[in-house]
Amino acid sequence: MTAPPSSAPIPFSVSGKTAIVTGAGSGINLSFARLLLSRNCNVVFADLALRPEAQALVAAHNDASRSPRALFVRTDVTSWPALRAMFAATLQAFGDFDILCPGAGVYEPHWSNFWHPPGSSPEARDDPDGGRYKLLDINLTHPIRATQLALACWLHPRAPADSTRPAPRRAGSANPKRVVHISSVAGQAPNFNAPLYGASKFAITGFVRCLAPLEARAGVRVNAVAPGVIKTPLWTEHPEKLVVVDEGRDGWATPEEVAEAMLRCCEDEALVGGTVLEVGKGNTRVVDVYNDPGPDTDPRRGLTASNVGQLAETIWGWLGDEKVWGGGLGSKL
Repeated sequence: MTAPPSSAPIPFSVSGKTAIVTGAGSGINLSFARLLLSRNCNVVFADLALRPEAQALVAAHNDASRSPRALFVRTDVTSWPALRAMFAATLQAFGDFDILCPGAGVYEPHWSNFWHPPGSSPEARDDPDGGRYKLLDINLTHPIRATQLALACWLHPRAPADSTRPAPRRAGSANPKRVVHISSVAGQAPNFNAPLYGASKFAITGFVRCLAPLEARAGVRVNAVAPGVIKTPLWTEHPEKLVVVDEGRDGWATPEEVAEAMLRCCEDEALVGGTVLEVGKGNTRVVDVYNDPGPDTDPRRGLTASNVGQLAETIWGWLGDEKVWGGGLGSKL
């Protein structure tokens, strides 16, 4: 049998690889980390803290002499030095890495929320003089910066400092790499209830589309999943968000379904760089770049919720509250 040309991409399997997953302490990212470990892939859990189930998973895979291995690296994804330290710790422990999932994210919490302006209440933690929204630091700036750092490591590899390991191989068609982002159906359709979150996910989708050429030229595939309504602590532990869900009618997708889609983004040859893969309850589809019809509006499909209008009425109440929005350009706003 004739060997394929050296420029031809080789099939990618996560087995034997190493992945960095931010936000792996809970939710979708924890499910992805668990799936990767089950497929013989080392995983760096990069998060501020681990939920008990994540702690147990790391503890079960913390033997450095065995594979796959799990490593917890405490990481504040809003800190660029912390992101650099995350990559340094990964290279020190494993010598190289093959997959990046900058998945840490938040869903319009009151502490960084368009409808709770900086300084408007004790809940609004964004500094009115700080020049930034924490949500955008987490959901948008961190995935962009982490992708930059991964590319630097892959395209211009160096031996880890204070290590006897050789420098990793440069990424290319014979040494492919993967970046899997987490967008959202909120990056396809407007969401009055969560405009900062929606803006961040529209931006992630656009960012992924822009990096599509990296796969053919550099061997680095950058794509994303776009989950719908997923049964994770992001929803279930926040009653103010659960009001939009009709438990008797609406479909929940599971974090395991999203994790499987993320694995497909790594391994499925058809999901080329720039692909955005939507994930609902028991269904996935590739989101077209142009003239896409948008997510299915049947709430049973797990892509939207029935009672979004109920939260919208709450927002109109906030807008009418002078204590929240009455500061004008003064000390509050």
